[in-house]
Amino acid sequence: MFFVVAGTVGLALNVLSRFVGPRRRQSATKTEAFECGVPTAVSRFGRREKVSIKYYVTALLFILFDVEAVFLFLWAKVFRSLGWFGIVEIFIFLLVLIFGYIYVLKSGALEWE
Repeated sequence: MFFVVAGTVGLALNVLSRFVGPRRRQSATKTEAFECGVPTAVSRFGRREKVSIKYYVTALLFILFDVEAVFLFLWAKVFRSLGWFGIVEIFIFLLVLIFGYIYVLKSGALEWE
């Protein structure tokens, strides 16, 4: 019964907004993609300019290392209850994290040109 009432109310509000809502025309400026205050770069042939893959790799690496840093805060929260098992596990975690960071530095993924 709940789903029937919720679906009816949703459908009724959607139909009502089509009749009562304001009608605005879409302009080219309004429909243009807009990201972070930077207008879209379009070449003279009407195609979008390609963004370097380095930008995305740097962003993904930032997210990866940032999420791993969150695990350190969670570990610190329950540090005393884990005992030696927790200490060994966090050193293994940090070792993998450090080796990953060294690999990223050696491969040049964080160098911006």
